Amino acid sequence: MRHQNFLAPIAFALGLAAAGGASAQTLTMGVRGGPESMDPHFSALGSHAEAAKHIFDTLVWSGTDLQIEPGLATSWEAIDEDTWEFKLREGVKFHDGSDFDAEDVKFSIERIPVVTGPTTTAIYVRRVASVDIIDPYTVHINTDGQAATLPNDFIRLFIVSSEAAADYSTPETAAEGFNSGKATIGTGPYKYVSWEPKADLVLERNDDYWRGEGAWEKVIRKEIPNDSSRLAALKSGQVDVINYVSSVDYLALERDSSVDAIKGDSVYVMNLQLDQREETPLVRAKDGSKLDENPFRDLKVRQAIDLAIDRETMVEVVLEGLGKPANQMMPAGFSGSSEKIPTPEYNPAKAKEMLTEAGYPDGFEVDLYCTGDRLPGDAAICQGLGQMLTQVGIKTNVNAISKTVYFPAQARLEYSMFMNGWGTLTGEASYTVGSLAHSNNPEVKLGAFNRIEYKNDEVDALMQAGATMMNPDERRAAYEEAMEKVMADKAYISLVQLQTVWGAKAGTLDFETRFDEDTLAFFIKPAS
Repeated sequence: MRHQNFLAPIAFALGLAAAGGASAQTLTMGVRGGPESMDPHFSALGSHAEAAKHIFDTLVWSGTDLQIEPGLATSWEAIDEDTWEFKLREGVKFHDGSDFDAEDVKFSIERIPVVTGPTTTAIYVRRVASVDIIDPYTVHINTDGQAATLPNDFIRLFIVSSEAAADYSTPETAAEGFNSGKATIGTGPYKYVSWEPKADLVLERNDDYWRGEGAWEKVIRKEIPNDSSRLAALKSGQVDVINYVSSVDYLALERDSSVDAIKGDSVYVMNLQLDQREETPLVRAKDGSKLDENPFRDLKVRQAIDLAIDRETMVEVVLEGLGKPANQMMPAGFSGSSEKIPTPEYNPAKAKEMLTEAGYPDGFEVDLYCTGDRLPGDAAICQGLGQMLTQVGIKTNVNAISKTVYFPAQARLEYSMFMNGWGTLTGEASYTVGSLAHSNNPEVKLGAFNRIEYKNDEVDALMQAGATMMNPDERRAAYEEAMEKVMADKAYISLVQLQTVWGAKAGTLDFETRFDEDTLAFFIKPAS
């Protein structure tokens, strides 16, 4: 994949001043969000996967710029039209001393669809038809037809112990087994010690980790959702490093010599999503009466909404410069992003005209939902968006709520208009367009995150065809065409690509920023 418009990952030095009881053997991280459970297969949210990566390894690894690399699999190749062969890393031990082998891979793949929660992880194994164990360190993944991007999907295939998790792999037993630590046995760089939901995850070093020994004997991940509180914890020495410094705080920290604030590009794009059902629950006339039809099904209304959004102001004012305007659902340079998609126009006068043409001269009223505790600036972007839409006649009631409430409600299709970030973590469009904009079709295992019942038959055909194209150039062309059609339909309206800021005491730590925004203790070291 190409990254010509991305900032290069920035290595920065930050050192371990022994403030507030932190020691050279303990790393305490203040993070905005933590796991929803300790079962790595429960949720596809980035904050959940970030925590899981400390304990569990994935079959395929995703590097700092999302390039795929060997993980627990050392190599892979397509050996026929519907079979991939994965060679596994030998000599790897689980935290309980047992050997990692092919049984654990097969068990983990088959377990995911059974235990996944509403933010489904089944998308990572959706193409898998069955798994054959050839020998202890070779598996054949049989797919439902050609699956060109299967290795990309496996960057989120966390491997659990088939022995430790054997009794904790149903919806009724999984949480108890993993949250208690009984089944929380991985091959990753740190071992589970304890976890308190919405509070601390405590870990100890795995001295036998196959990548080598980490720098920290103990790691504490403190979940501190409030941005100001997280920064205060850093300044007082309660934590050594924090993620998601807010845009307002970033400006102040640039003038604070005691703290390093380091900015990196993010893979996450904020998208507004407009319900396409005939009946939608949270849209009405301004007097509270019911509308004759769902206005979001009218392309002119969707175009008017797009014209009402001032992305430049969103970046420069709302985000204090921490981002860039977005014209599509993936960052430029990823396989399937298109250079043909035009820069969005900001024209509120034209937006009002189009609403009138669509039969809404007085506009209408809608409830807009978003998260307020997941990604940097999510609530602020949502508030700014509400103001912009209200100015053109769409009275918008903004509801920025906790991700633990937002995502289950979104999965239940309770919203008419909603906004959240999506990161193309695999670096290619089958993950994004295939999950969001393909119609929700369990038979072809696409559209799992299509919460607006959007359907474009041409997009569906392009995504299904692209998934079978082993030639990367042909696949990219199909995905680019699909992206162009989705963005022209404007049921999904891309707003901004985020940038992320980490903070730490000046001169204390060395690490690289990651496009997926993960803050991973194993890759953080004391400054040399």
